[in-house]
Amino acid sequence: MPTYTSRTLLIALSAAAVATGLTGATATAATSASAPASTASRALTWRPCAVSGGPAGQECADLSVPLDYAAPAGRQVTVAVTRVRSDRPEARRGTLLVVPGGPGGSGVQEVGQSGNALLKEMAGAYDIVSLDPRGVGGSTKASCELPASQRYLVNLRSWPAPDGSIKEDVATSRAVAEACGRHGGPVLDSFTTDNEARDIDRFRQALGEEKLSAYGVSYGTYVTAVYAQKYPQHTDRLVLDSSGDPDPTRVERGWLANMSRAAADRFPDFAAWAADPARESEGLRLAQRPQDVEPLFLDVAAKLDRAPRETTTEGVPLTGNVLRQVLQNDLYSDDSFPQLAALIKAAQDPKDKPVLPGFVAQPMPDEDAAVVVAVLCNDVRWPGSVASYERAVAADRARYPLTGGMAADITPCAFWKHAPAAKPTRITAEGPSNVLMVQNLRDPATPYFGALKMREALGDRARLVTVDHGGHGAYLGDGGGDACADRAVTGFLTTGSRPSRDASCPATVAAR
Repeated sequence: MPTYTSRTLLIALSAAAVATGLTGATATAATSASAPASTASRALTWRPCAVSGGPAGQECADLSVPLDYAAPAGRQVTVAVTRVRSDRPEARRGTLLVVPGGPGGSGVQEVGQSGNALLKEMAGAYDIVSLDPRGVGGSTKASCELPASQRYLVNLRSWPAPDGSIKEDVATSRAVAEACGRHGGPVLDSFTTDNEARDIDRFRQALGEEKLSAYGVSYGTYVTAVYAQKYPQHTDRLVLDSSGDPDPTRVERGWLANMSRAAADRFPDFAAWAADPARESEGLRLAQRPQDVEPLFLDVAAKLDRAPRETTTEGVPLTGNVLRQVLQNDLYSDDSFPQLAALIKAAQDPKDKPVLPGFVAQPMPDEDAAVVVAVLCNDVRWPGSVASYERAVAADRARYPLTGGMAADITPCAFWKHAPAAKPTRITAEGPSNVLMVQNLRDPATPYFGALKMREALGDRARLVTVDHGGHGAYLGDGGGDACADRAVTGFLTTGSRPSRDASCPATVAAR
């Protein structure tokens, strides 16, 4: 996959707007959960949907699935699906499902953007398939009818005021939850990880496959793990790239809480880059020493708290929290460091007019905002006490000043209309030993300490390859990725070779 940003969407209320789906309307047929594969395969009517720069043979279709799996014969909704067939049928061994990140990531778009790189690595071993989860791209969507002001990432994601107050965040979170309750309806209520796993199994049946291999990234690792827990007999080889803690009492709530420490662990990579003398000629050197970069950043953010700067985007100023949001996003990839440094430089220069990245300059489309919020709130119950969030924010701001208390702040989930329909799936060690995890040590979104919880939960089902690198997404990552990690993942998917025990890169990965 060519770059990080084309491959992985941001996790836990940091997803940028996903592009419009590649699929259009077509006739579909419903498939019962127990339908034989030979019957289910007739449910898909494939049509060409290749995009510029993507796999030439990409096809798309629409799959009907139950709105509510408790009433499978009732109302159906559409899930957009895609495939690229192996160009070497003699080498084909199965089907590889790409499970997008998010919530809010489009698998159809992902295959269009990144499929060629994955096809090259797989050397014909798989048909590559994916789907748009409910609410995304070409799949059935829902709307909360949120005003544009509530759909800017820095507002949709709760950032405390400069003095630590969360009063405005409470009001916004309540308003978003109430709007989603009024307008989202049963479709919005159906946006859950468990339903995505069920939809994946319907897709498997429609493809006529007994088993699926899968490559999940970020939030997609959790979806893949849930699928493997629910349908272990239908799994082949599974790769989890950049995993979160699967604690079923917290899930997304825990992922968000982990982000403050994760950003602090990752920031030294940016600081070393920004203090490197090589930045001088680029006009991006922020300090003479790496240890001076964090105080500088905090000072610039504090000044913007007091006096926001006009930007090239009319009506959208650069505030301290906008700068903190850009930091959070740009720590995902070394390729984004120049963008972050340039914004800090512009904020320091009173003669400059800062240019905001698109993900903070424009509001998210309403339907995209709806699915991001809904999955987080539908999956697990969140605390409702405002006082508990106030206490948590105060402690988090003091310990992790870079993220200003955001990771502990209140969200619309505190006021969500409907309780989760079921408890989140508990990931356990019961099942085939067919999982390879790959994880960067300094991941700002799904931190290593959280991934270790996933590793612990899976027990002997998994092996973990640890990569001494920063950023989010280890396999085929930005700058060419890590050769050791790439060899481990590609080798496992194509040959079944997997470390006999947990391993580290750049150490040699010994195949069992």
